[in-house]
Amino acid sequence: MTKIWANSADSHVLEPDDLWLRSLPARLARRAPRSERGDKYEILYIDGERVDRQLNDFMDKMRPPGARDLGIRLKDLDQEGVWGQLAFPSMGFWTVKIKDRELARETVRAWNDWAHAEILSKNKRVIPTACVSIADIDDAVAELERAAGLGFQAVFLPSQTRPGEEYAHDRWEPLWAAAERAGLVLGFHIGTGGDTVVFRGPGGAVINYMETTYPGMRVVSHMVAGGTLDRHPGLRILIAEGGAAWVPAIGDRMDEAYRQHGMFVRPKLSRLPSEIIRQQVYASFQHDKSAVQVMPATGYRNILWGDDYPHLEGTYGHTQETLRGLFADASDDVRERILGGTFSELFRVPVQTPQQASV
Repeated sequence: MTKIWANSADSHVLEPDDLWLRSLPARLARRAPRSERGDKYEILYIDGERVDRQLNDFMDKMRPPGARDLGIRLKDLDQEGVWGQLAFPSMGFWTVKIKDRELARETVRAWNDWAHAEILSKNKRVIPTACVSIADIDDAVAELERAAGLGFQAVFLPSQTRPGEEYAHDRWEPLWAAAERAGLVLGFHIGTGGDTVVFRGPGGAVINYMETTYPGMRVVSHMVAGGTLDRHPGLRILIAEGGAAWVPAIGDRMDEAYRQHGMFVRPKLSRLPSEIIRQQVYASFQHDKSAVQVMPATGYRNILWGDDYPHLEGTYGHTQETLRGLFADASDDVRERILGGTFSELFRVPVQTPQQASV
């Protein structure tokens, strides 16, 4: 059968375990994010704070061969039929929890230097997202501009913020303006920035998984209703790994709020919320059939697929089976848009040759 080729808007890179130990002065390195394995939990230390997580030994054993080797990773992608990948951090996610200005500035700088040297400079298919400081906006702007100069095409931001620092607030305005000037996509990955919600009652496993998704919806509502995207029409945002069918639905819901409560709305927008969403908000999904169905049903076209490589819940080993199931009843237009066109609208990747496409 002919291989279905796809671009992935959600994957991850695994940093070296000693990344910050070898790149930062000792006084900073000992406070940088690090992981230790206990008997039952993985223990994370971030600037004096401790986070206990379920032990991932079984996940380590099931990772793809190229999880930590770029050359092998590209072979994995050829095998799976994945051409371009947007790659978010792994331990780099935890830099957003750092409150100390100097430590935050230096850890993200070191991460970006590593990603530039070991990934960005060595290939054009795996596109790492830059990290920026959340502790200080001036530092975030400076690092975003440096990352743009290094060739990064996107910046990772957490889907959750500290109380009082939500994305509708003016404190973020310099970062939004800098990202628009640089033409960088802002990638908000679900499950990042906040404390993990743990409900141990009936349905807890599913409920807790759902709790990682809701903050992505809040990102959209804050950046649309707060006027950020209206003020910056060239700014594009991506909610990664949170599904996509909900995006046009909350656009309708926000339109209703805008109409029904117009006398109270501040700021006034030049476009309806749903129009802003359709022009500037993108979303990636993995296994959701509804994400494929929603495009022809609603006309919302800013949908991307993601393989979540190299995570256990990703599609490695069954990517082709997954894609055939998802797109069995989809039109050529829908399939080509989700698997290629939307990605190419946001990111630059080399053009496949006929020989490569037939691998």
